[in-house]
Amino acid sequence: MKFVKTLSILTFLLVFITSCQDSERSNLTLFSDQIPADTALIFGEGIISTDNFEFAITFNPEMDELFFTRRRPDEDNEIYTMSFVDGKWTDPALAFFSTNTGWDFEPHISPKGDLLYFGSTRPLNDTVKSSGLHQWYSKKTGDGWSKPMPLDKPFVDRFVMYLTSSEDGNLYFTSGEEGDKPEDWVIYNSINEEGQYRSVKRMGNEINYPGKWIAHSYIAPDESYIIYDGERPSGFGDCDLYISFKENGRWTESYNMGPKINTDQCEMAASVSPDGKYLFFHRGDANSGNMYWIDFIQIKKELLEQRSSDQQGL
Repeated sequence: MKFVKTLSILTFLLVFITSCQDSERSNLTLFSDQIPADTALIFGEGIISTDNFEFAITFNPEMDELFFTRRRPDEDNEIYTMSFVDGKWTDPALAFFSTNTGWDFEPHISPKGDLLYFGSTRPLNDTVKSSGLHQWYSKKTGDGWSKPMPLDKPFVDRFVMYLTSSEDGNLYFTSGEEGDKPEDWVIYNSINEEGQYRSVKRMGNEINYPGKWIAHSYIAPDESYIIYDGERPSGFGDCDLYISFKENGRWTESYNMGPKINTDQCEMAASVSPDGKYLFFHRGDANSGNMYWIDFIQIKKELLEQRSSDQQGL
């Protein structure tokens, strides 16, 4: 009887441990034998991260579909996609909306999974040539994604780059005013007002000051934090990733995300997996670079503890 009880306990523990291990794994972990902890690892080496220039990755809520940007040497940006089918990921393939006129980059799937945004220099329609970079979107339907359409005013009349959205449909992106140099572009947002976007607003100095090349904002689905990149004299070298938290409806000062993420190379174009577990970002130089990932839960915990400590020290 004692042996039976012992065997039952051991069986329960084995099932429990296996269950815990399985809960830590997801479709995303199939890209690597190593799941990142407090050290950033290359994501999808040889599949997503190659000898080309890869950046800006996004996932649908079920994490069985992804899109990312790839730029081959001396070629234009292109968006690639992969799907999880029959227990494995398909090979990267050009996105269904790829164009022969202009180029596409920096996709983003909305938190609800119903909209896919991306930047493109393609013509706005059959008769109007593109005046530069614009944001386009596709709607999720029962048959897949719809034919992409350009975002209308107030976005079509200005430069808009790396657009991400919250659960409420509020949009965050890089932009600037007429006459601004690219290094002076900063983060803007536009509030969803019952399905309408009536204006754009430059975000405050907590995020947009100091520094240059402030860009690529990723907004948390619940808008509790925003991650973006920029160059600052206090940084680790080239562009670094920064984070600001929303407390009582106001954005805190932004924090450098630290040496576990930032190096003397450029870290940029961040996103977080839909389950909130992993932070993804590009690391590289002007000509080459890969996608990296790291445990975001622990990183965010440490940054919030730093925030609390700073507040107590005031």
